[in-house]
Amino acid sequence: MKVTPHVAQNNHSHSSAIDERITRHPGYQISQRKRKRVEEIFGWLNTVGPLRKTKFKGLRRGSWMFTFANAVYNLLRIKNILSLSA
Repeated sequence: MKVTPHVAQNNHSHSSAIDERITRHPGYQISQRKRKRVEEIFGWLNTVGPLRKTKFKGLRRGSWMFTFANAVYNLLRIKNILSLSA
């Protein structure tokens, strides 16, 4: 199918499921940078944002809180981006 997996290589053990045939392609490097960006968002939501332990029950309220926390994250990103350009 000519698709590069979106997984990270385990460099700390002796056997990794991802070998050099996959990691040598430029698409793998791009994929890893995009993955890091997405993981940063979820890391922020768990450490700074209120999503480590949800305070609401149910899918409707939980998804509302997830959307609200992501909106706060985006507002903070916009603030930081604007302060860098000023």
